[in-house]
Amino acid sequence: MAYSAADLQEHPRFVLAVRFLAEKLRGVHDGNPRLARFLASQQRWLLSQAAFALHNEYDPDVPRSGLTIGRLRDMATGVNAASRNTVLNFLNQLEAYRFMRIAGDPTKRPRRFEPTEVSVEAMFNWLLANLAALDQMDGGARAATLMDHPELFRLIQPRAARQTIEDSRWREPPARVAMFLWTESGGLVMDELMRRLGTPAADTERIDIGRIDARAMAETFRMSRTHLQRLITRAIAEGCLEWKGEGRKEGLCLSRDFLREYLGWQAIKFAAVDEAFEAACLKLNLCGREELRPAAKER
Repeated sequence: MAYSAADLQEHPRFVLAVRFLAEKLRGVHDGNPRLARFLASQQRWLLSQAAFALHNEYDPDVPRSGLTIGRLRDMATGVNAASRNTVLNFLNQLEAYRFMRIAGDPTKRPRRFEPTEVSVEAMFNWLLANLAALDQMDGGARAATLMDHPELFRLIQPRAARQTIEDSRWREPPARVAMFLWTESGGLVMDELMRRLGTPAADTERIDIGRIDARAMAETFRMSRTHLQRLITRAIAEGCLEWKGEGRKEGLCLSRDFLREYLGWQAIKFAAVDEAFEAACLKLNLCGREELRPAAKER
């Protein structure tokens, strides 16, 4: 049975799953920095998931199915995720960066788009990393199953994408989480904070994340150092972060209440991915196989 968001929030190993995912996503960034930076904001995440969902749902026997400007625009504007112009600019940028291309006859209207191989690989690896993170919690075999049955990808991704896009709790993160997620490259910074977490003691309200070298981080993520410093300063003012000890050289701590907010938001997406995985396995008659059954889940 798939985890609910409430199950995940209460699970003692969920923070380790989120840290694991952050580590994997850092690897994705290092492998393709341009693509990672391009998608490292909440709005672009929503648009990329919506675009892939439409592409994966393409049926040549269904007229006007697949990824078109009009269908992506309707999907995004229907939930106030982006304006019409933002959607058009997003697709134009993807095509310019060769992350997306026109499928079939370019003179045919409406034009249908499809992701290029590098984009398909990145989205597959994103899903694989999320499933592997869930496996960290219960010893499951979700990631191995996707590797053995890559056809699951076209079933899991659209279902999980639609669940998250249609859920206002995921679309509109808590204000302090949104402070990171709605800024340029803010998602990369948030992942960096999560991957720095140790195993937080249950009775501490401050979690040591070490010293952050703003210059080095800005260079790694190819973002403005000034922008990064302002983001960290604002996070400190909002109580997300605080200096460790009396001097800034000692490093930073993440506040427990901010971590709870972030984990609660992440739980919504993880629950959607887990449910979509289970539904896809049922559709392909895989869920009866012994290797799909994880060790007893801690509820």
